[in-house]
Amino acid sequence: MTSLQDTSTQYGIAPPGFRLPAATHVGMVRLQVSDLRRSLAYYREVLGFQAIEEQPGVAIRGSTGEAHPLIELHEKPGVSPVPRRGRLGLFHFAILLPDRASLGRFVAHLAESGERAGMSDHLVSEAVYLTDPDGLGIEVYADRPRESWRHQDRQIVMTTEPLDVRDLVSAAGDEPWKGMPPGTSIGHVHLHVGDLDAADAFYHQALGLDRVVWQYPGALFLSAGGYHHHLGTNIWAAGASPAGESNARLLEWELVLPGVPDVDAAANSLEQAGHAVTREGGSALAKDPWGTTVRLVPASR
Repeated sequence: MTSLQDTSTQYGIAPPGFRLPAATHVGMVRLQVSDLRRSLAYYREVLGFQAIEEQPGVAIRGSTGEAHPLIELHEKPGVSPVPRRGRLGLFHFAILLPDRASLGRFVAHLAESGERAGMSDHLVSEAVYLTDPDGLGIEVYADRPRESWRHQDRQIVMTTEPLDVRDLVSAAGDEPWKGMPPGTSIGHVHLHVGDLDAADAFYHQALGLDRVVWQYPGALFLSAGGYHHHLGTNIWAAGASPAGESNARLLEWELVLPGVPDVDAAANSLEQAGHAVTREGGSALAKDPWGTTVRLVPASR
C-alpha cells in the first residue's frame, strides 16, 4: 500500500520544511525507576519481557527470542513516583504486539494474574493500559490492518471506545501467553506537554513529523510514513511541572531513521529552528520545550 508520503492528498499535513523519511519508527525507551529489582519483577512477570543484559543499576530488556533492546531501566533510589495528575514528560510508552491474537493472550494473562488494566478501542488499534511500580504509563496494543483505517478532513479517524474484551480474548485461541512474542516493538510514545502549538513547532515544524490528528480534544498526534502515530502529545497535565532528576520519568526515547545522512538532516532542521542539538557518533539528541530528550539514531547502527 502506498504511504502517506506518496499520497499526501489523502490525509495528514506535511511539515513546511524538512520531512522525516517514511521508514522512520520509534526505537528504545529509557526509563528512570526507583527500585530496579522491583521493576525487573514487574517487567518480567506482568509484561513478559526477558533481560538481555544486566549491569549495576541498569537493565536492558527485549522480547522473547530477540536480541534487540526495547526498554532500558535506570535505577535511581529515592526518586518519587509519578503523581496521579502526572508531570510534563511521559504520559505512556506503547508496546506494539505483532498481531491481535497476541494481544488477546496478553489480556487473558492479565486476568489470570489479577492485574488491573484500562482497555480501549481506538479504531486503528486495540489497547490495554497499565502503570509500572513507579507510576510510569504503559500501553500494550495491536494495530488493525492499515487498509481498514479511515480518514476524514485529512485526519486519521481515532477515538476512544470500550474494548470488546470477549472477542479479543477469543482471538487468542487455546494458546497461552508465553511472554512478549517475536516482532514486538515500541510502537509510539505519548507525552504530556505544556502547549500544543509549541509541541507542533518542535516536533512537526522543526523535527519533521507529519501531523495526522489535530482535532482530538487536547491532543496532537504525529507520525512518519502514514502511521496513525509515532508520537502523541497532550495538554491533559498542563500546569504540572516537568519531570526532573528526582522523579521516575522517561529519560529519553529513540526515533530511528534510515541512515546517518537522515539523522544529520533532521538535526540540521532542529538547529535551524533554534533548538540545541548534541551529536554523539551517528546519533543526535535534542530536548523538547519541556525537557524530554529525543535521540535520533540511524537504523544501520
